[in-house]
Amino acid sequence: MRVVIAEDNVLLSAGLELLLKTKGIEVAAVVTDGPGLVGAVEAHRPDALIVDVRLPPSFRDEGIRAALEIRAAHPGLPVLVLSQYVERVYARELLSDGRGAVGYLLKDRVSRVGEFVDGLRRVAAGGTVMDPEVIAQLLTGGGTSAVDALTGREREVLTLMAQGLGNTDIGRRLFITDNAVHKHVGNIFAKLGLPPAEGGHRRVLAVLAYLDSV
Repeated sequence: MRVVIAEDNVLLSAGLELLLKTKGIEVAAVVTDGPGLVGAVEAHRPDALIVDVRLPPSFRDEGIRAALEIRAAHPGLPVLVLSQYVERVYARELLSDGRGAVGYLLKDRVSRVGEFVDGLRRVAAGGTVMDPEVIAQLLTGGGTSAVDALTGREREVLTLMAQGLGNTDIGRRLFITDNAVHKHVGNIFAKLGLPPAEGGHRRVLAVLAYLDSV
Protein backbone atom coordinates (compact mmCIF):
# COMPACT_ATOMS: atom_id res chain seq x y z
CA MET A 1 0.00 0.00 0.00
CA ARG A 2 1.21 3.50 -0.86
CA VAL A 3 -0.14 6.51 1.02
CA VAL A 4 0.16 10.27 1.02
CA ILE A 5 0.09 12.10 4.35
CA ALA A 6 -1.24 15.67 4.71
CA GLU A 7 -0.20 16.94 8.14
CA ASP A 8 1.45 20.24 9.09
CA ASN A 9 2.69 19.06 12.50
CA VAL A 10 6.24 17.92 11.71
CA LEU A 11 6.55 15.63 14.73
CA LEU A 12 3.26 13.89 14.01
CA SER A 13 3.92 13.50 10.30
CA ALA A 14 7.42 12.12 10.95
CA GLY A 15 5.99 9.72 13.51
CA LEU A 16 3.30 8.56 11.11
CA GLU A 17 5.82 8.03 8.34
CA LEU A 18 8.06 5.93 10.57
CA LEU A 19 5.14 3.96 11.98
CA LEU A 20 3.73 3.13 8.57
CA LYS A 21 7.11 2.07 7.21
CA THR A 22 7.52 -0.41 10.08
CA LYS A 23 4.17 -1.91 9.03
CA GLY A 24 5.22 -2.32 5.41
CA ILE A 25 3.23 0.67 4.17
CA GLU A 26 5.03 3.00 1.75
CA VAL A 27 4.70 6.74 2.28
CA ALA A 28 4.83 8.28 -1.20
CA ALA A 29 4.78 11.89 0.03
CA VAL A 30 4.22 14.07 3.07
CA VAL A 31 2.61 17.48 2.46
CA THR A 32 1.52 20.32 4.71
CA ASP A 33 -1.39 21.98 2.93
CA GLY A 34 -4.38 21.37 0.65
CA PRO A 35 -2.79 22.31 -2.68
CA GLY A 36 0.20 20.14 -1.81
CA LEU A 37 -2.15 17.21 -1.19
CA VAL A 38 -3.92 17.65 -4.52
CA GLY A 39 -0.56 17.82 -6.30
CA ALA A 40 0.80 14.78 -4.49
CA VAL A 41 -2.19 12.69 -5.48
CA GLU A 42 -1.74 13.60 -9.12
CA ALA A 43 2.00 12.93 -8.97
CA HIS A 44 2.01 9.67 -6.98
CA ARG A 45 -1.43 8.09 -7.46
CA PRO A 46 -1.49 6.65 -3.91
CA ASP A 47 -3.73 3.87 -2.66
CA ALA A 48 -4.95 5.93 0.29
CA LEU A 49 -4.69 9.35 1.93
CA ILE A 50 -4.17 10.30 5.57
CA VAL A 51 -5.42 13.85 6.01
CA ASP A 52 -5.56 16.29 8.91
CA VAL A 53 -8.85 18.22 8.88
CA ARG A 54 -7.16 21.54 9.68
CA LEU A 55 -4.24 22.65 7.52
CA PRO A 56 -2.60 25.99 6.71
CA PRO A 57 -3.26 28.78 6.10
CA SER A 58 -6.42 29.21 8.20
CA PHE A 59 -6.37 25.87 10.05
CA ARG A 60 -10.12 25.48 9.65
CA ASP A 61 -11.15 22.92 7.03
CA GLU A 62 -8.49 23.06 4.31
CA GLY A 63 -7.66 19.38 4.68
CA ILE A 64 -11.21 18.14 4.37
CA ARG A 65 -11.89 20.49 1.45
CA ALA A 66 -8.86 19.14 -0.39
CA ALA A 67 -9.97 15.57 0.34
CA LEU A 68 -13.45 16.27 -1.04
CA GLU A 69 -11.94 17.85 -4.15
CA ILE A 70 -9.75 14.81 -4.65
CA ARG A 71 -12.64 12.39 -4.13
CA ALA A 72 -14.63 14.28 -6.77
CA ALA A 73 -11.77 13.85 -9.24
CA HIS A 74 -10.92 10.31 -8.12
CA PRO A 75 -14.17 8.72 -6.92
CA GLY A 76 -13.72 6.23 -4.12
CA LEU A 77 -10.09 7.05 -3.37
CA PRO A 78 -9.67 5.92 0.27
CA VAL A 79 -9.33 8.80 2.74
CA LEU A 80 -8.54 8.46 6.44
CA VAL A 81 -9.16 11.76 8.21
CA LEU A 82 -7.40 12.67 11.44
CA SER A 83 -8.89 15.30 13.72
CA GLN A 84 -8.12 16.72 17.13
CA TYR A 85 -11.82 17.13 17.87
CA VAL A 86 -15.15 15.55 17.02
CA GLU A 87 -16.58 17.45 14.04
CA ARG A 88 -19.57 15.52 12.72
CA VAL A 89 -20.16 17.62 9.61
CA TYR A 90 -16.81 16.63 8.13
CA ALA A 91 -17.44 12.94 8.62
CA ARG A 92 -20.82 13.28 6.97
CA GLU A 93 -19.47 15.20 3.97
CA LEU A 94 -16.95 12.49 3.19
CA LEU A 95 -19.59 9.77 3.49
CA SER A 96 -22.17 11.65 1.43
CA ASP A 97 -21.18 10.14 -1.92
CA GLY A 98 -22.07 6.68 -0.58
CA ARG A 99 -18.89 5.08 -1.86
CA GLY A 100 -17.30 4.21 1.46
CA ALA A 101 -13.51 3.96 1.79
CA VAL A 102 -13.67 6.69 4.43
CA GLY A 103 -12.28 6.85 7.94
CA TYR A 104 -12.56 9.47 10.68
CA LEU A 105 -10.23 8.98 13.63
CA LEU A 106 -9.18 11.25 16.45
CA LYS A 107 -5.45 11.91 16.57
CA ASP A 108 -5.19 10.15 19.93
CA ARG A 109 -5.95 6.92 18.07
CA VAL A 110 -2.57 7.10 16.30
CA SER A 111 -0.84 6.16 19.57
CA ARG A 112 -2.82 2.92 19.55
CA VAL A 113 -0.76 1.55 16.72
CA GLY A 114 -2.69 -1.64 16.10
CA GLU A 115 -6.07 0.11 15.96
CA PHE A 116 -4.75 2.89 13.74
CA VAL A 117 -3.12 0.59 11.18
CA ASP A 118 -6.14 -1.70 11.20
CA GLY A 119 -8.39 1.30 10.56
CA LEU A 120 -6.21 2.43 7.67
CA ARG A 121 -6.28 -1.02 6.10
CA ARG A 122 -10.06 -1.22 6.45
CA VAL A 123 -10.47 2.14 4.74
CA ALA A 124 -8.04 1.18 1.97
CA ALA A 125 -10.12 -1.96 1.40
CA GLY A 126 -13.25 0.14 0.91
CA GLY A 127 -14.62 0.10 4.44
CA THR A 128 -15.98 2.86 6.64
CA VAL A 129 -14.25 3.46 9.96
CA MET A 130 -15.52 5.88 12.61
CA ASP A 131 -13.61 6.51 15.83
CA PRO A 132 -15.43 5.02 18.86
CA GLU A 133 -15.07 8.36 20.66
CA VAL A 134 -16.69 10.18 17.75
CA ILE A 135 -19.61 7.78 17.92
CA ALA A 136 -19.86 8.08 21.71
CA GLN A 137 -20.11 11.87 21.48
CA LEU A 138 -22.59 11.75 18.63
CA LEU A 139 -24.85 9.47 20.64
CA THR A 140 -25.35 12.22 23.20
CA GLY A 141 -26.84 14.51 20.59
CA GLY A 142 -30.37 13.18 20.59
CA GLY A 143 -32.68 13.75 17.65
CA THR A 144 -35.61 12.02 15.99
CA SER A 145 -35.19 9.84 12.93
CA ALA A 146 -35.57 6.34 11.56
CA VAL A 147 -32.62 5.34 13.74
CA ASP A 148 -34.88 5.87 16.77
CA ALA A 149 -36.93 2.88 15.62
CA LEU A 150 -33.97 0.56 16.16
CA THR A 151 -33.82 -1.67 19.21
CA GLY A 152 -30.99 -1.31 21.70
CA ARG A 153 -29.18 -4.30 20.21
CA GLU A 154 -29.62 -2.98 16.67
CA ARG A 155 -28.12 0.35 17.73
CA GLU A 156 -25.16 -1.54 19.20
CA VAL A 157 -24.70 -3.36 15.91
CA LEU A 158 -24.99 -0.11 13.93
CA THR A 159 -22.44 1.56 16.21
CA LEU A 160 -19.95 -1.23 15.51
CA MET A 161 -20.75 -1.06 11.79
CA ALA A 162 -19.81 2.62 11.96
CA GLN A 163 -16.47 1.62 13.44
CA GLY A 164 -15.84 -0.48 10.33
CA LEU A 165 -16.37 -3.93 11.80
CA GLY A 166 -17.69 -6.78 9.72
CA ASN A 167 -20.36 -9.22 10.88
CA THR A 168 -17.94 -11.72 12.37
CA ASP A 169 -16.12 -9.09 14.43
CA ILE A 170 -19.42 -7.60 15.55
CA GLY A 171 -20.55 -11.00 16.73
CA ARG A 172 -17.37 -11.44 18.74
CA ARG A 173 -17.73 -8.02 20.37
CA LEU A 174 -21.35 -8.63 21.34
CA PHE A 175 -20.98 -12.37 22.06
CA ILE A 176 -23.67 -13.33 19.56
CA THR A 177 -23.65 -15.63 16.53
CA ASP A 178 -23.00 -14.59 12.94
CA ASN A 179 -26.60 -15.50 12.14
CA ALA A 180 -27.84 -13.17 14.88
CA VAL A 181 -25.67 -10.35 13.54
CA HIS A 182 -26.92 -10.99 10.02
CA LYS A 183 -30.52 -10.76 11.27
CA HIS A 184 -29.86 -7.53 13.15
CA VAL A 185 -28.13 -5.98 10.13
CA GLY A 186 -31.07 -6.97 7.93
CA ASN A 187 -33.47 -5.35 10.39
CA ILE A 188 -31.35 -2.18 10.44
CA PHE A 189 -31.41 -1.92 6.66
CA ALA A 190 -35.16 -2.49 6.59
CA LYS A 191 -35.94 0.07 9.31
CA LEU A 192 -33.69 2.65 7.64
CA GLY A 193 -35.43 2.03 4.31
CA LEU A 194 -32.29 0.84 2.51
CA PRO A 195 -33.34 -1.44 -0.36
CA PRO A 196 -31.43 -4.61 -1.32
CA ALA A 197 -30.53 -2.98 -4.66
CA GLU A 198 -27.98 -0.83 -2.85
CA GLY A 199 -25.80 -3.91 -2.29
CA GLY A 200 -22.62 -3.42 -0.26
CA HIS A 201 -23.13 0.34 -0.11
CA ARG A 202 -26.00 -0.15 2.29
CA ARG A 203 -23.52 -0.27 5.18
CA VAL A 204 -22.21 3.15 4.18
CA LEU A 205 -25.73 4.52 3.83
CA ALA A 206 -26.66 3.07 7.22
CA VAL A 207 -23.72 4.87 8.85
CA LEU A 208 -24.72 8.07 7.03
CA ALA A 209 -28.26 7.75 8.39
CA TYR A 210 -26.75 7.20 11.81
CA LEU A 211 -24.76 10.44 11.58
CA ASP A 212 -27.84 12.32 10.38
CA SER A 213 -29.78 11.16 13.41
CA VAL A 214 -27.55 12.58 16.14
